[in-house]
Amino acid sequence: MQYFVVMIDYGRRGREAVVDPEITRREVVSRVASGEYRNISFIHEIVERSVEDVTEAILTEAALPQIPPEDVDLQAIRLDHARDLRKHERT
Repeated sequence: MQYFVVMIDYGRRGREAVVDPEITRREVVSRVASGEYRNISFIHEIVERSVEDVTEAILTEAALPQIPPEDVDLQAIRLDHARDLRKHERT
């Protein structure tokens, strides 16, 4: 049997362990990426009688893709800003 334990820290209100034997790794990653799981203390993967800390791996998988700076269109941003400024001009 394989399942994941996601420990969520609520600060002063305590902690909660989310344990669902039917949830897959893909769904854990999806829930982390969507923000459903926040303030994660740790994520453990339990297989048979062994426990593995997979927190770093899952957080890395769930991270948003990085957009290289050369892909950002600075001219379009500048033109959008100029258009927004014109909206507020008095006529």
